[in-house]
Amino acid sequence: MNEKFKKLLTWAGSIVAVAGILFVGIRLNGYRTQLDFSQFDVFIWPGIFLLTGVYGTASILLALAWREILTFYGETRPKLWAIKIYGLTQLAKYVPSNIMHFAGRQAMGLAADIGGWILAKSTLWELALLALSGSLFSILTVPLLLPQVNIALSVITFVIVVLIVAILLKNFAALPIAKAFLGHTIFLSISSIIFVIILILLHGTAILKPTQFSLCFGAFIVAWLAGLVTPGAPAGIGVREAMILLLLNNVLPESQLLIAVLLSRIITVGGDVFFFCIASACSNNLKRTTLFQRP
Repeated sequence: MNEKFKKLLTWAGSIVAVAGILFVGIRLNGYRTQLDFSQFDVFIWPGIFLLTGVYGTASILLALAWREILTFYGETRPKLWAIKIYGLTQLAKYVPSNIMHFAGRQAMGLAADIGGWILAKSTLWELALLALSGSLFSILTVPLLLPQVNIALSVITFVIVVLIVAILLKNFAALPIAKAFLGHTIFLSISSIIFVIILILLHGTAILKPTQFSLCFGAFIVAWLAGLVTPGAPAGIGVREAMILLLLNNVLPESQLLIAVLLSRIITVGGDVFFFCIASACSNNLKRTTLFQRP
């Protein structure tokens, strides 16, 4: 590929990333106006910052899952490279249209001499595996619809089904696809755990019984999936919130749910910014490594 065209693609991906940063700033400012931060206990802030770091670090799993999908197509790339490309473009999901992060990743992938069709197929695989993984969490919400179903049974069923799906993907697709699926599932599990921790930080364990944790895990990911598949909703904004309120309105008071949902959004956006910083560090590390290896 022509070097000038490579630079143009890299710049295009960078512009998309910068646009993402701009819209993240707008989004965070919007959250600032919706929340009265003075109502929060001073001790809640360390927890929020810690959860932001956990979410941002967990996002590495998404990058590594994407790398596994590329490996499936014969494109074996370093882990740092995958984290760099994925993290630098991920913020663009906040740009209206809900597809700009894919466009940025496509541009940067082309600049790295990966075929456009392979990149496109990797995106389709990623969306399919994320949707598959997210849909399995609906098993955890069955007791919300059918109270006679035991919560422990729904948890055991969820774990068994995840393992069965991973084995089927390994046998009928390939090991890298199964690894990508498990990476997505672990990431979504961490995201749902963060949401429950937010509820506990805000209201203590009195508001939420341990037996209800799995219900919240499942509801949060089902709401995330609804945002993922909704066209035009940047990062699923608005859709996820409405779905969480719909699913959990009989479990928790709406006012308390709204605060938790807004805080989870702040942590998610902040975590994506933290992931962007991780990706930037990986980019600098790769540049130094490349420079050192030059004759």
